[in-house]
Amino acid sequence: MHITQRGIQHLFLRAGFGISFETLQNSKGKSAEDLVDEIFEKANPPRYLNLAEKEDFRPPVQGSPELRRAFVERSTQMLMKLNAAWLRNMAVLEGDIREKMTFFWHGHFASTSNNAYLVQQQNNLIREHALGNFGDLLKAVSKDAVMLQYLNNQQNRRNAPNENFAREVMELFTLGRGNYTEQDVKEAARAFTGWGFDQDGEFVFRTLTHDYGEKTVLGQTGNFEGDDVLDIILKQKQTAKFIVEKIYTFFVNEELDKYKVEALAEKFYDSDYNIASLLKEIFTSEWFYYQENVGIKIKSPVELIASSMHMFKIDFENIEALVGIQKLLGQILFRPPNVAGWPSGSEWIDASTLILRLRLVEVAMASARLNRFLLQDVDEDYPMTNRLKKLRATFDWNSYSQQFNTVPFDRIENTLIVYLLQGSISQKKSRLLVVDKYSPVDERLFSITARVSKLPEFQMC
Repeated sequence: MHITQRGIQHLFLRAGFGISFETLQNSKGKSAEDLVDEIFEKANPPRYLNLAEKEDFRPPVQGSPELRRAFVERSTQMLMKLNAAWLRNMAVLEGDIREKMTFFWHGHFASTSNNAYLVQQQNNLIREHALGNFGDLLKAVSKDAVMLQYLNNQQNRRNAPNENFAREVMELFTLGRGNYTEQDVKEAARAFTGWGFDQDGEFVFRTLTHDYGEKTVLGQTGNFEGDDVLDIILKQKQTAKFIVEKIYTFFVNEELDKYKVEALAEKFYDSDYNIASLLKEIFTSEWFYYQENVGIKIKSPVELIASSMHMFKIDFENIEALVGIQKLLGQILFRPPNVAGWPSGSEWIDASTLILRLRLVEVAMASARLNRFLLQDVDEDYPMTNRLKKLRATFDWNSYSQQFNTVPFDRIENTLIVYLLQGSISQKKSRLLVVDKYSPVDERLFSITARVSKLPEFQMC
């Protein structure tokens, strides 16, 4: 299937975090099927995060308050390093579908911990299974230390079952609200008794605390253990539908197409929950490239930062401030707000975030301190001001500008507008982008790029 330049950009923005102008030119003329195959070929093998060492993050069982504070501080610093490393991973490859799916599953299986090693372990587990079998991913995450701790299954024992984990497995991870009963939750919680982890974050099944009695879950009765319950859930076609709905919302359109979702869910279920096959089916479908699905999704803060880093060759020198930017925009990697994950769509935009979103790229390009820029526009007491004082951004101008060396002098403006925006803009806005045609090419390129990145349309993908 032939796709246009706009279609290529759409594919790489949704399947990854953007596309360089150079790669865009090299991709013209290729079919959607060929491009998708290339994207998935580049996804292997997984690129793991390997910054935190197990021995450094065993929490002190006993010890002074000083030791405990030192552990928390060490873990906090490492979490910020992991955050920056993951963002840079996102910004490296064109159409990095494994990284994008790791990000998706991170929000789907939302959980958090103050132990940096356990967080790293979970992230690597997710990226390993991100494009594989959903059942394998579900079982792996369900036995993960961060998840078990976050949803209190470490305290789930016979005669005193804790229902948190069992409830969220059904409501948020597989079936969706309304597709199970309270009794199903209670019975499933009994099946998950004894599931925990040791001081190294390794899964353990504590037989002495497991409830070996008969249980009835979703109409099935038996002496079930946790894996049995997950298998019962996976046999429900509703699970396939629920996952497809979330993937469709994330990759295609927040307005669900009932018939497309049902068809995709049927294939997903019949494939035994093959994630890669589902995604390839979406990315090679004609309807994926229809106008109503292109340039209509607001980039999440992480998508905005990662795509800016990738497309504009931007990096951030101060990782603490980089995490601070995420906080100000409302999305911090490894810190979902709750077990339901992050919001989406228009919820990302409000008065407190709009200025920063619109001007982030411009400031980075100028290699300026963000606070200096903001102080031109906002009061000293504005909540962003103090937090952004130490942010430093760099812009690799040579790498960025050399991509456009072959673009004719009189076509720089139009080329950049088409490249940087997924949708068309009005003549009024186009006139605002015009710069002195007698200016040096580099100056025109710099000015137009900065102006286009400030348009609301740049916030879309």
